[in-house]
Amino acid sequence: MSAFSVQPLIDGKTLPMLLRAGEAGQPLGEALPVLRATIDRYLTDSGGIVFRDFSLGGPDAFRAFAAGFGHPLLTYEFGSTPRSQVTSGVYTSTEYPPHQHIPLHNEQAYTRDWPMKIWFYCMQPALEGGETPIADSRAIYRDMPPAVRERFAEKGVMYVRNYGNGLDVDWQQVFGTDSRSEVEAYCARQDIECEWKEDGELRTRQICQGTAQHPITGDWVWFNQAHLFHVSNLEPEVRESLLDVVEDEADLPRNVLYGDGSTIEDETLSTVRTVLEKHKISFPWQAGDVVMLDNMLTAHARAPFKGPRKVIVAMAEAHRQG
Repeated sequence: MSAFSVQPLIDGKTLPMLLRAGEAGQPLGEALPVLRATIDRYLTDSGGIVFRDFSLGGPDAFRAFAAGFGHPLLTYEFGSTPRSQVTSGVYTSTEYPPHQHIPLHNEQAYTRDWPMKIWFYCMQPALEGGETPIADSRAIYRDMPPAVRERFAEKGVMYVRNYGNGLDVDWQQVFGTDSRSEVEAYCARQDIECEWKEDGELRTRQICQGTAQHPITGDWVWFNQAHLFHVSNLEPEVRESLLDVVEDEADLPRNVLYGDGSTIEDETLSTVRTVLEKHKISFPWQAGDVVMLDNMLTAHARAPFKGPRKVIVAMAEAHRQG
């Protein structure tokens, strides 16, 4: 196999690293054994790698490449956004309208179980926009004002979700079942408080981490989705009309509190969003690119786009917060 090269994608930054085929069109799956030691080193050091100029023949080859790291691919269990399965263990990226931003976040940081590794495969870049910005979660943790960081670390975060009613994803889709007893059993295993409301819909509450320590590197990272779940993430007119519909904040499709049930101030989350934005790293997709992230060390986002765009996702190596 021809040699490959590795260097920073962006001058002056170590995130992401660019791992480029020595000869265009080398099959990425076949190259994995040769690349593996380099991937392991740079993924831990930098948090993210872009594979470029390799060939990958569609979703099944992508699945095989991701599975080649030795861990079964994960299902999108207890999901918070609409996705569709492309093939076993491979999903569409979040199916939000193209004009919407998806803010920086670590995948499934709103739970106590999350994938350690996540892959994105760009089958078709958008005509305009559609980047998948990333950010160093270690740097975000260090840069967060100490009072904010300590409050999140000490109190944790309580995520409140109300499913269905045409306002959010149905509980049947989120839990992958029509059985209430199966939902209740899942929630019991995951330390999720669940209640069936009078209208037959479901509400859940779960207290999760605000920060977390990487099990391999020992680094502390900012690791929650409070800024996504909080009502302040909505446009003011959307927030107002939604509160008119549900009347009580407890019935919002999703909201977030500190772990002790106290309110997270809008101003605090404005500070959090400012720090996240400061660390955002954006680069254009090229057709055939694969991005591999350590999901704890690196957050990801999605920029608005125009024209068709196809980016698919795989996740592996489940980790449970102790």
